[in-house]
Amino acid sequence: MFSLGGILIFSSLHLPRIQVVRLSLVSFVSVIIMIIMDVLVFRKDLKPVRTLFKQESLSWPDFHEIYLHIHRLPYLNVKRIAGPRIAGLIIPFMALTLWMIHNKLLDLPVCYLVIGAICALFLAFLQALIEYYLISWSCRQLIMEMLEISQRKYGRRISLEGQVMMSIRYKFQLGAFMIGVFPLLLYGIVIQIKFGGWEKAASLYWELAAMILAAGLAFSYVGSRLLAREMERPIMHLYKMMAKVKSGDMNIQAKDLYADEFAKLISGFNHMLEGIKVQNSRNDQLIESYFSTLAAALDARDPYTAGHSQRVAEYAMHIGMLAKLPEQTMDELRKSALLHDIGKIGTRDAVLLKDGVLTEEEFHQIQQHPVQGEMILQRIEPVDAMAPILPGVRSHHERYDGLGYPDHLKGNEIPLFGRIIAVADAFDAMTSDRPYRKGMDTDTAISILDKGRGTQWDPYFAGLFVDDYRQKKRSY
Repeated sequence: MFSLGGILIFSSLHLPRIQVVRLSLVSFVSVIIMIIMDVLVFRKDLKPVRTLFKQESLSWPDFHEIYLHIHRLPYLNVKRIAGPRIAGLIIPFMALTLWMIHNKLLDLPVCYLVIGAICALFLAFLQALIEYYLISWSCRQLIMEMLEISQRKYGRRISLEGQVMMSIRYKFQLGAFMIGVFPLLLYGIVIQIKFGGWEKAASLYWELAAMILAAGLAFSYVGSRLLAREMERPIMHLYKMMAKVKSGDMNIQAKDLYADEFAKLISGFNHMLEGIKVQNSRNDQLIESYFSTLAAALDARDPYTAGHSQRVAEYAMHIGMLAKLPEQTMDELRKSALLHDIGKIGTRDAVLLKDGVLTEEEFHQIQQHPVQGEMILQRIEPVDAMAPILPGVRSHHERYDGLGYPDHLKGNEIPLFGRIIAVADAFDAMTSDRPYRKGMDTDTAISILDKGRGTQWDPYFAGLFVDDYRQKKRSY
């Protein structure tokens, strides 16, 4: 910046040697002030980075803050150029030069100082643009080091979590505009000085030059906006697609609307998404077979209740459909109903398969199967995938009046799945054959459910099931 400015000043101005020396001295003093201010701010900007390597133990929040600070370094460098470098150079230079002009030590028009300040500002912007990208590149090695430290010392992966430090739109738009405008503006100013100032230059060429400069400014502005938008559109499109994938929507495809390198990126995204769909489909099949296998294993322990889990799941799904539950909730309800009796795996055969009346102790063991079922499922990984179905497993024997087990919950204290499965479980138990009794007919079971609304069963869900059955019977 100093070298280019010096060449422009001393090649454009025709000053006596003594005034050139004085102007050089002013420039030298201004540069020294600029360097001192720049170094002070630079050391302040690097202080958190030094802390990273000097302090052995850092808390995770402090470590994360340093990570964010490193990502801010390119932007902080731009601020440093706009602050201490510009202020430290222009203000002393203009102040000392004005003092010399006032004291007749320099024979220089004041308008040249304004022109010089404008040139310095544009040079600083270009320098900031170049240094932004160079420092962004050089910071990546430091960021890689922090990624390694985060895994080694903290056992977790550090990330910006999608936080944008500076929009790509503004980087491209500002960069393209400055690159397009600066040569035109600089050429116009230098030629004006060469021709002896505004008045002389205007008579020779300035009207035409002003038109060219205005056209160049307009072209640079429009072109930079178009370039920035062209770069931003495919990125934002992919970002929206990724957000949908993150929310669980896999039935999408990025639109291939581009003929440049973004076409490869979008094609790669779509291929990746297809692979994820295939893998998810296989995982879903494995999970479905897993739940079905557990339910079949449970039913196999008692040949008299074979198919009970599957039937309860079907009845529960029917009630959920009548209640218009969301699709995701319906899927979780079905899985919870399939495994509602999984805790009976831990019940002794002598108790579970007993034909006669259970003793008080044996009945107490039976009452523990919801708790045992929850404990069994809590051991299955991933925990978050099993969490939604646990409440239904534990609470499917709770009563609406609070006389159920194991927690004696009452009314809406009972989880949603527990209230639904209780109706489905009771209906299948009443209509299925047992070694010690024959299953009752459907009409009788429906009447019992109707009478038990609000006492044993949730009035709303039991009512849906009962009313739907009777309505279908009337239509026949």
